[in-house]
Amino acid sequence: MARKTLALIHTSATLVPVFQQLCKAQLPHVDTFNIVDDSLVRAIGAKGALTADIARRVEAYITSAEAGGADFILVTCSSIGPAVEASAPFCAVPVLRVDQPMVDSAVSSGRRIGVIATLPTTLNPTSDLVLRRANIAGKYVELTARLVAGAFDALMAGDAATHDTLVTAALRELSGQVDVILLAQASMARVVDNLSAVDRRVPIFASPPTAIAHLATVL
Repeated sequence: MARKTLALIHTSATLVPVFQQLCKAQLPHVDTFNIVDDSLVRAIGAKGALTADIARRVEAYITSAEAGGADFILVTCSSIGPAVEASAPFCAVPVLRVDQPMVDSAVSSGRRIGVIATLPTTLNPTSDLVLRRANIAGKYVELTARLVAGAFDALMAGDAATHDTLVTAALRELSGQVDVILLAQASMARVVDNLSAVDRRVPIFASPPTAIAHLATVL
């Protein structure tokens, strides 16, 4: 049987090794290649929203990944999720936004769902996806969204410790109010590994491992 090829489209080079490790562990018989453009998120931040011209660039990367021989395409940035969904019907191979498997898991796990993000441009698309996927599943959910102000700027300035401290504090607070927590950005996933049992009072879903676990059942 021919090996399958997975293309990963990133908006941060820091996510390449994260997904490489996950793919090596869970998709050992799948070939992968990466497309990275970190100017996409900067453009969204500068314009304050996912604009039509940015969405066209996302579509161009998806088309390029298909032309590169991908049998399946995973887009690892939640901020461009709506553009991924808009482009998917025009692609001949399956296209997945990284946070959909995570959202589906959360919707099936509890009614009170918390979403935490360090960027407003990511918080809104993920929150919207939760409500839409819950509607498709025929479930009523109560959504609590939290923006961790200052954390993303700290990370971009090279101060990962401050980022992790702020995110941990927000997770600790939110865990007493909801049944399950979603991390809206893949860059926050590593914080979960260092949480104490007390801070893990509810399930916490991060998009990278959940998405690759989903792909392991598909590919």
